[in-house]
Amino acid sequence: MSTLFFYGTLRHLPLLEIVLGRSVSPSEIAAASLDGYAALALADADYPVLIPVQGARAEGLLLKGVSEADMQRLAFYEGGYSLAPVDVTTAHGPQRAEAFLPNQSEPTTEGPWDFGNWRASHAPRAVFAAEEEMSYFGQIDAATLAMRAPMIRVRAAAKVNAMMRNDAFSPSGFRRTDTEAIGLTRPFTNFFSVETHEVAFRQYDGAMSAPVSREVFAASDASIVLPYDPRRDRVLLIEQFRPGPYARGDEKPWMLEPIAGRVDPGETPEETAHREAREEAGLSLSKLHSVARCYASPGCSTEYFNIFVGEADLPDDVTGVAGLDAEAEDIKSYLYSFDRLMEMVEGFEAANAPLVLAALWLARSRDRLRAVA
Repeated sequence: MSTLFFYGTLRHLPLLEIVLGRSVSPSEIAAASLDGYAALALADADYPVLIPVQGARAEGLLLKGVSEADMQRLAFYEGGYSLAPVDVTTAHGPQRAEAFLPNQSEPTTEGPWDFGNWRASHAPRAVFAAEEEMSYFGQIDAATLAMRAPMIRVRAAAKVNAMMRNDAFSPSGFRRTDTEAIGLTRPFTNFFSVETHEVAFRQYDGAMSAPVSREVFAASDASIVLPYDPRRDRVLLIEQFRPGPYARGDEKPWMLEPIAGRVDPGETPEETAHREAREEAGLSLSKLHSVARCYASPGCSTEYFNIFVGEADLPDDVTGVAGLDAEAEDIKSYLYSFDRLMEMVEGFEAANAPLVLAALWLARSRDRLRAVA
């Protein structure tokens, strides 16, 4: 049996119990601190690293009686960290333990990491992510998990978003409490994931249904923005290769569409819209107007759309080719008058649902936007 000192996110007991795959009793844990070290926020991450800092003290949690099975699960979850011996201080005196320290000799940090702030703002997302991550224990190695982790966290962020806001009208009054989760498997996971849910749900006669099995494409929340210049009365659209039409056998797999991108962990949909406008078209949006918040295809996908019209300055020379090389993006932008946009919608040339929805909203709101431009 081993004794471990946790100074970061695993101080959060709901997260620790998911990683261990078991409950943790009060007798197994104790408050502890480590002198000469500081828990510092890792750059571009929501978890810390333990760094030697003279005069500092890292607060943490001591877990006693750690079994070999526990250690295997922890090593899988921690990935790029390795165990090292440490001498911590507890209410009952000094204690020898081990802690997970970063494999990098000089990781890039961004100042002190605060457990209370993390628990208030990031813990629910971390718990959802850990539930998926630990479902792969025994199936893949830690290196593969690290490759999948960014998209796992994006899916976890979408779950948190679903809990925080839902304006949908449900005349039946049925809610999630009117379902019974029976089983969940993931027959395929890479960049995206396919989940098989076995679930029973309340029927309109009041009885619960028999268990049904449904495959779901587990995607992210997305922000979609149609840039509009009310002074020039024109929009900017982008074109890029799309695997969906390609896989369907479409002879035109390059799609004309609004700017779009996934809502990353810690971002609001509005922040995503502004970021994607910069990345995909080099645009600065002056104002966002909410068009819709809706599911893309609720019968088979978790993907959720936050659709906007964004006011922007769109001179003749604003178009070009953009995108992130890291995401294999090759995106070309075009300018179209409002009248031409509506011709495309009415003639079914606009084959992208969010574009059609944003265009119809713009048709209804155009006079108001132009009047104050």
